[in-house]
Amino acid sequence: MQSHLGGAERSHESDIPGHTPTPARPSAGSVVPVPSAPTQTEFSHRPALLEECLAALELQPGAIVVDGTVGGGGHAAAILERTAPDGRLIGLDLDGEAIRESQQRLETFGDRVTLVQESFRNLDAILAHLEIPQVDAVLLDLGVSSHQLDSPKRGFRFATETAEETPLDMRMDQRAGATAADLLRRARPEQLEKWFSDYADLPKARKLARAIVAARQRAPLRTASDLRAVIADARIGSGRRHDPSTLVFQALRIAVNDEADALSEGLEAAIDSLRAGGRLAVLAYHSGEDRVVKNRLRDAARGCTCPPRTPVCICGGKVRLRIITRKPLSASDTELRENPRARSARLRVAERVAEAS
Repeated sequence: MQSHLGGAERSHESDIPGHTPTPARPSAGSVVPVPSAPTQTEFSHRPALLEECLAALELQPGAIVVDGTVGGGGHAAAILERTAPDGRLIGLDLDGEAIRESQQRLETFGDRVTLVQESFRNLDAILAHLEIPQVDAVLLDLGVSSHQLDSPKRGFRFATETAEETPLDMRMDQRAGATAADLLRRARPEQLEKWFSDYADLPKARKLARAIVAARQRAPLRTASDLRAVIADARIGSGRRHDPSTLVFQALRIAVNDEADALSEGLEAAIDSLRAGGRLAVLAYHSGEDRVVKNRLRDAARGCTCPPRTPVCICGGKVRLRIITRKPLSASDTELRENPRARSARLRVAERVAEAS
């Protein structure tokens, strides 16, 4: 049973001299059914706003549901229980470790589950491959799982105690693409500044970009410790209550995995995949991605996106969604006591409507 199938996520290799970019729209890849003899893993992740997501999706028995970021299978297992006895789940994830964990966790649901190691940005191609014209619900839980954050070898972690052993990797899909170390070694200072500014709203983004360029001329930046030293020496975030490494690592992770473009493409694919009355629920964890989700859902609910004073619509946009959550839902105090990492989660929900002819 293979679990390393599907295309590869587009990275920012095209911005790095000497790299050939990975194709932006790979084929749907191969379907990975749940195995009969799963392999033990150490994957651990508690799903955020679980009950809120289940209620928002309005799941019914027999529903076809896409979990575009299946992770450890927490949301997926609950979805399968709600859609029993014959509901179907299509689970996607770029992380091979997540796919293997989901195979194990969801084994008891048998052929009701289809898992694919792929990005949700390619949902249209995946559903076409599976011969599924429309689905009843789509869930996207954005960001990084607890397992990825807690595993130094993956490179997402910047905690001081493990920084020297944490490689600057940060790839969700470890099969292909440039690592964070690659980007830091070869990206232009203007590109570094743009990532830190656009993806993390980092104060003194230009100063950090220049500090990285100066540091890499002396020695390659290979570990989280190397990067933390540059951040400290440049006095980025000095006097702030929160560790500035949080923002720096966030920006690099988004750049490495091309998360900004993937989110825009994935939201469009998710909306297209829904039947009329189907629900889309998106969990975002930082202001940048929540803003993208909010604006995309708003535009799809408004239809016409022409400037306000345009006398006649020229964009051709049609109303495709109805917004369910005017303001995003957040975790309850009870959940936060049990799962502090849910504190930044924001849930937005919309419903597909039939397009006017």
